[in-house]
Amino acid sequence: MNEWLQHFAQSLLQTGRDVLPIAGIIIGFQLLVIRQPLARPKQTLVGFFYVLLGIALFLEGLEMALFPLGEMMAKQLTAPEFIGIEAGTAAIPWQAYFWVYIFAASIGFATTLAEPSLIAVAIKAEQISGGAIHAWGLRLAVSFGVAFGIALGAYRIVIGAELFLFIITGYLVVIVQTAFAPKMIIGLAYDSGGVTTSTVTVPLVTALGLGLASTVPGRDPLLDGFGLIAFASLFPIISVLAYAQIADWLSKRNFS
Repeated sequence: MNEWLQHFAQSLLQTGRDVLPIAGIIIGFQLLVIRQPLARPKQTLVGFFYVLLGIALFLEGLEMALFPLGEMMAKQLTAPEFIGIEAGTAAIPWQAYFWVYIFAASIGFATTLAEPSLIAVAIKAEQISGGAIHAWGLRLAVSFGVAFGIALGAYRIVIGAELFLFIITGYLVVIVQTAFAPKMIIGLAYDSGGVTTSTVTVPLVTALGLGLASTVPGRDPLLDGFGLIAFASLFPIISVLAYAQIADWLSKRNFS
């Protein structure tokens, strides 16, 4: 218990050092540029303390649970006895990792659907659009995009393909979609790619990629383990643009 408290105290101090510049910039602009006092200084200080405490606890939870779980699941799903391959086999077919793709897609979908930043953006989009954009529909579109992207990223790690080939192809698709998508959705679609890579999704996806690259024969965790986050950012843009294009086509079809 004492060892954990010491470790948590170090995390809290480190978090304080990280958050202090943010607080300094905000308070500095308020006092020196805007030249107005803080409206509720006590409440602001308490709020910053809650932020520090929350981030420190979150980082502890990542280290104790999420990272180990992600790596453990990747190793178990790629174990020779699980996929039915003899240990030491050099060339393992990509189909043998079927459950890895299912797990990657499932964890991508579930974590994105529960992502607080995505929920906030979806609610605001529905409010501002007057209901033209449905919050639940947007969340599902983004979640399906992340699920497909992470599954594809896991497939890339398994086959050892170059990351840039997938990313360049994906953004070419985005460029074509952007030219034909409703203008109302373009900015939101691009933002949707950013809000997916936040507090819940990133730790599990990173751990999955590193665990997968460390267990698939011939893969280097440093070279192949990273890159899943790029898929989680790219494919929601494609899925949201597709969602808007399909909705726009159905709307025009019903009115015609």
